[in-house]
Amino acid sequence: MTSTPSRPNLPAIAGLVFWIGLLVWFSFWMGQQSFGWLPVQASSAAPLVDGLFSFETAVATFVFAGVVSVMAWVMLFNRAAKYDISDAEPIEGNTKLEIIWTVIPLLLVMGIAYYTIDVNRQIGLIGPMDHVHGDRLASDQQPASGAAVAPQAEIEVIARQWSWEFRYPGAAVSATELHLPLDRRVGLQLRSEDVIHGFYVPAFRLKQQVIPGRSIAFFLTPTREGRYRLRDSEYSGTWFAANQVDVVVQSETDYQDWLRRASRLPLQPGLSDASREYALRQSRTRPSGYATVVPAPPPMVNVPGSNTLPHDG
Repeated sequence: MTSTPSRPNLPAIAGLVFWIGLLVWFSFWMGQQSFGWLPVQASSAAPLVDGLFSFETAVATFVFAGVVSVMAWVMLFNRAAKYDISDAEPIEGNTKLEIIWTVIPLLLVMGIAYYTIDVNRQIGLIGPMDHVHGDRLASDQQPASGAAVAPQAEIEVIARQWSWEFRYPGAAVSATELHLPLDRRVGLQLRSEDVIHGFYVPAFRLKQQVIPGRSIAFFLTPTREGRYRLRDSEYSGTWFAANQVDVVVQSETDYQDWLRRASRLPLQPGLSDASREYALRQSRTRPSGYATVVPAPPPMVNVPGSNTLPHDG
């Protein structure tokens, strides 16, 4: 007696293929939508980071939607009868399935890792920062052409609890808002006078820790005129969230004009929301019970800037 081979369930296969295609389309769509979740792209590194974020969003959407779909299918169509309390048929093992669910995640993780490493390599070729190895700094990053590109503006960045100061050595100007020339590679020398701070401009998609006792070289190229926000991304104390100042990207002509005008201004106290908040706290008849470090005095600068102007992120 011969057994009749079972025929493939073509409708089920077609439905599965359709559903997987729908998941792929939805995941791709979510990846494209993720570009709108981020601030404007204002530096040469921003498109690279956003592309990686979009890819990871698409992958995460596919995995999440796929797992939820399987769970929903099982609950709706493979559930036990209402009064069935018997045990399900035991599964002794499936080598093929185990290989599949091991290899696919491995390839997925390796793909994400490769993409991430490639993005970091491209950002490194742009020249965002020196690499820190232990207690020394190594300036070994070279652009893709193989020839070092000297920054066209050098700015010293000083972080304190809780204020920022920017010094322009070539123009003898200091400010508590950062001005940058458009489409020019800028070299920043980052240092902290107290604790670890975080130099982070969301619109630039670049972040760097500012470590006490070190001068860290950091490079960026602004690509969009506008006013953006520099935030302290490290928990540096009570008022770290208030340690924010504006970053102004302007044309080369406007940038040079600003330097000339700023160099003629007298020194005055710069922005320090933390100092104002601390003074208000101390003036209360019943001060708050929490302890805090006394904020550093506001730096004396030519241009204090303003924290009330609208910005693009």
